[in-house]
Amino acid sequence: MKLAALTSAVVICTLALTPAASAQTAKATSNSAAPKKDAVPAAAPAPPSPELIRARMRPPVKGTAYVEVIKGQSKAVGKEIHNTHKVKNISPSPIVGLRIDEYFYASGKEVAIGSGKLRTALAPGEIAEITTTAELKPGINQSQLMFSHAGSPNGQVKPTSVKKFTEDKK
Repeated sequence: MKLAALTSAVVICTLALTPAASAQTAKATSNSAAPKKDAVPAAAPAPPSPELIRARMRPPVKGTAYVEVIKGQSKAVGKEIHNTHKVKNISPSPIVGLRIDEYFYASGKEVAIGSGKLRTALAPGEIAEITTTAELKPGINQSQLMFSHAGSPNGQVKPTSVKKFTEDKK
């Protein structure tokens, strides 16, 4: 009996509050500006090929993963420093949760830390860009990259710094 009374009270309260919530939503949408005629929708990235999707779905790397890295040039954007690195998976399995932590130094002291993470699995032979972002500090003169992944508790990644990626041997 108490359960039926409690249930009906909850339903009545929910119904009583619903018109007020929908009225606020209608008011918010009517006040919003109409899209401009010259506005162009943002271009969506091209969907991955079926072969790439299948390669990403294979069992991921457990233990140490191997990548090649082309380190990007740092750029000051407002009060932040952005650095885009290109990474190629040279392991035989996909790498899940690839992360780069970049430590910035000024006169030998650590002054800022930036990080970036790849949101999708990195298939074998696939190349991706990962951007790190950190607070811009005066006097930054060098940086160091630290890699990790979600494939194991330690998640070690062995990077090889290159000027150009190696070709796949197929």
